Amino acid sequence: MKKILAVFAVVLSLFGLASCKKEEEKSGDALTYAEYKAAKADDVVTIEAGIQGKQSWWEDNGVGKASFYLQDKDGGYFVYNLPCTEEEYNDLTIGKVIQVTGVKGEWSGEVEIMGDTAGAEATFKVLKKTYTATAKDVTSSLGKTDLIDSQNMVVSFKNLTVVAQADGTSAFYYKWDNSGKEGDDLYVSFSDGTNTLSACVESYLCDKDSDVYKAVKALKVGDKVNLEGFLYWYNGAQPHLTKVTVL
Repeated sequence: MKKILAVFAVVLSLFGLASCKKEEEKSGDALTYAEYKAAKADDVVTIEAGIQGKQSWWEDNGVGKASFYLQDKDGGYFVYNLPCTEEEYNDLTIGKVIQVTGVKGEWSGEVEIMGDTAGAEATFKVLKKTYTATAKDVTSSLGKTDLIDSQNMVVSFKNLTVVAQADGTSAFYYKWDNSGKEGDDLYVSFSDGTNTLSACVESYLCDKDSDVYKAVKALKVGDKVNLEGFLYWYNGAQPHLTKVTVL
């Protein structure tokens, strides 16, 4: 009988440790991705996720800011203009998990945490955790309503074809209307044979010296490619590319 009780106690102990571990997946008041998704625009939310990408740091009226792509095991987040010093920005390396509290917003379909909302600026703290996401293949969702479920996540598209821009000949544009120059955002479009995907190399994320910027500049209409990037949204899917591989 004592042996049975001892085994039972060990099982309870292990169950308790497992439960604690599960509870520690999110700290304090941090929402699950489902809870974040259900929150309304203008709600104050707290999320906890790993840094997957970061745009360039800049200063506005003496306040440092940067935008971050974050992800946990269930979904992606975009934090726009999060206040941070340049030193803090440099310390916020890929994979570090941070907890962010700020106002949830939406702009042209892109759901985000608005870092620089006047009077309700977002705050963050670095946690002793790491999380690095792997790209989710969303090729089969191109042109379907479920693609938005992967918004802000690290995603991939396979075996797409480069299609011409509005002028009928260019493989890419500097800025959306080709009014830009070297160093500006690049716009490029792809097709799976039925659906067209507009994408962007966001210069604050991947500048003119990055591999992906150079790769898009070298594309030709008709090239077959695989893509990776963050599933940003602007009146529809508009991934911010981080990798382009010509097949």
